Amino acid sequence: MTADTAVQVKDSFFLGGEWVPAHGRAPIPVVNPATEEQVASVPAGDPEDVDAAVAAARAAFVGWAATPAAERGLLLAAAADALEARTDEVARLISSEMGTPLAFSVAVQVGNPVRVLRSYAEMLTSYSFEEQIGNSLVVKEPIGVVGAITPWNYPLHQVVAKVAAALAAGCTVVLKPSEVAPLSAFVLAEVLAQVGLPAGVFNLVTGVGAIVGERIAEHPDVDMVSFTGSTAAGKRVMAVAAGTVKKVSLELGGKSAFVILDDADLGKAVKIGLANCFINGGQTCTAWTRMLVPAAQYDEVLDLLREGAAKYPVGDPFGDGTRVGPLANANQYKKVVGYIEQAIADGATVVAGGPERPAGLDHGFYVQPTVLADVRPGSTVEQEEVFGPVLAVIPYSSEDEAIEIANGTPYGLSGGVFSGDQERALGIARRLRTGMVDVNGGRFNPLAPFGGYKQSGNGRELGEYGLEEFLEIKSLQL
Repeated sequence: MTADTAVQVKDSFFLGGEWVPAHGRAPIPVVNPATEEQVASVPAGDPEDVDAAVAAARAAFVGWAATPAAERGLLLAAAADALEARTDEVARLISSEMGTPLAFSVAVQVGNPVRVLRSYAEMLTSYSFEEQIGNSLVVKEPIGVVGAITPWNYPLHQVVAKVAAALAAGCTVVLKPSEVAPLSAFVLAEVLAQVGLPAGVFNLVTGVGAIVGERIAEHPDVDMVSFTGSTAAGKRVMAVAAGTVKKVSLELGGKSAFVILDDADLGKAVKIGLANCFINGGQTCTAWTRMLVPAAQYDEVLDLLREGAAKYPVGDPFGDGTRVGPLANANQYKKVVGYIEQAIADGATVVAGGPERPAGLDHGFYVQPTVLADVRPGSTVEQEEVFGPVLAVIPYSSEDEAIEIANGTPYGLSGGVFSGDQERALGIARRLRTGMVDVNGGRFNPLAPFGGYKQSGNGRELGEYGLEEFLEIKSLQL
């Protein structure tokens, strides 16, 4: 299998139900990270483009908010069907623009957005937007126009997690996808138009965060911003949005810990831990990038990790057997290699991988899946989000010390615990200051709340908690 070679040129935005030529028309190249060749271009929007998108969303809001929930649900279900019918096409786009292996793109990069759309369609068949509390009728109403700003690592899933929930709530949306991997968002716009979403309910503007993102965040007619990205960028969104005191929901970085207890099946724990760390080339905010291991079992775990890391072949996203594709862009490649080099300078030992290019891959933004031992708590690679396939392995001498290390970063997004005793593992999970914890390999649940503590953000996505992020609450005293 090969990537598509024709360069796609996008020169219009989806505004008010139509494709409208961009006002800011300077093209932004979209680069295939496996080949370093351009595969597409999208327009760099400007404040005038954002203003037009917000005006379209504002004009459509009253009508969409008044649309019965059941009708909104039918449109979301139809969108899920239409997107699923284009799975292969969209998966290939995502693999071409950000490098994830094709099989993963099919199953996760497209499969999860389809599941999320269906989950909100189903939810609207039973969710109650009103409840009686004493003599008060409590009404949950759509918050208004939502600005959604999304990243490149799960370019369609992160979009749909926001857009599906906002539309289900009765909000209208202005979306700015990442300029690194924007192509699947154009397909989503086509799908929503195809199924008959009313004009102006969904609007798409591409561009850079400093221009398009900031205009969305500061815009007086945007009622809420839902942002996913780095913690530094999230802080900027909050600062810009503060001028209008709008609601801001943030899903930010992570430095999650996987705590292996001394009664665990080490082979199984290492297999699960590596898979979580290396998924999507390590470009996952919830990745368990710190493995905490009982000191007495440290050497045994390092041997298992060395053996396990060799089972993650790096290569062409369209190649058979590839488990780790390239990093999404040149900046990310330089950043990840720099973190590995810094860790070695700080005294870490390379168990597998390292900063050198993988053998035989002279082009593309490829790094070796890397396992680092002798990582000190408090060191750079232990504290900061690398966002690449880099695992730091840290010994501990007691459960209390493991919990102190696990909780000892500015982040609190995810984590994992593995033990031979489910209740013991659950007890440790309850002590982790993080928004999500997988216990003994618990599977991802698209209906459960997704979000973090501390500098990993605020608010929640997915399921009913995700829907309620986009609702205002009004009390009517009777």
